[in-house]
Amino acid sequence: MALDIARTVALIGMAIYHFTYDLEMFGHIPPGTAVTGFWAIFARLVAGSFIFLAGASLWLAHGNSIRWRAFARRFEMIVGAALLITIATRIALPQTFVFFGILHSIAAASLIGLAFLRLPAVVTLAAAAGVFAIARLPHSPAFDAPLLWPLGLSTNTPPAIDYVPLFPWLAPFLAGLALAKLGTKTGLWTRLKREGSPALLTWPGRHSLAVYLIHQPVLVGLVWAATQILR
Repeated sequence: MALDIARTVALIGMAIYHFTYDLEMFGHIPPGTAVTGFWAIFARLVAGSFIFLAGASLWLAHGNSIRWRAFARRFEMIVGAALLITIATRIALPQTFVFFGILHSIAAASLIGLAFLRLPAVVTLAAAAGVFAIARLPHSPAFDAPLLWPLGLSTNTPPAIDYVPLFPWLAPFLAGLALAKLGTKTGLWTRLKREGSPALLTWPGRHSLAVYLIHQPVLVGLVWAATQILR
């Protein structure tokens, strides 16, 4: 399926970025490389693509009717993986641990997205534009309480190695949902499904959560091993 191929491409982009991040962490490239210039933009594009595809997936899975059991199972997997990342980074990187990363954001956006499944695509697109516009406004101390940090509107959010707040990142999720709905109305998904896709390209996309969780420990291990050999 085309969506699985798109996820596979996003996973490749994610692996490239995290490899760059790991090279910086082990001192092979200058400090700040992964968070400035091209790589900062690249990271946002990769994160945005994952969230956009999550919105499209919500529509394709539940557009006709919400399959509550399947939704709950997927939601529990994402939340469980998000909590695992929070715990692991809290132990390994207590000063910059992940308290609301991309998986946390996708889980929250999935719940919010349920409210948009029956709304017209134009309304959902307008909501996406509104979320993005609000995120561009000056942030307020009224949102400085830790419980409100996931919104992304506070003035004193602590640093984290992965911080993907709902403002503005709910915007690509809603845009993905809306455009997937339009794709259904135009018959796009039916045409793409008939064309088929090579299994080699679709397999990573179909198992994106597992690949997401496994790839970084593998990359860190490889960079660490290479560092020990080259010293």
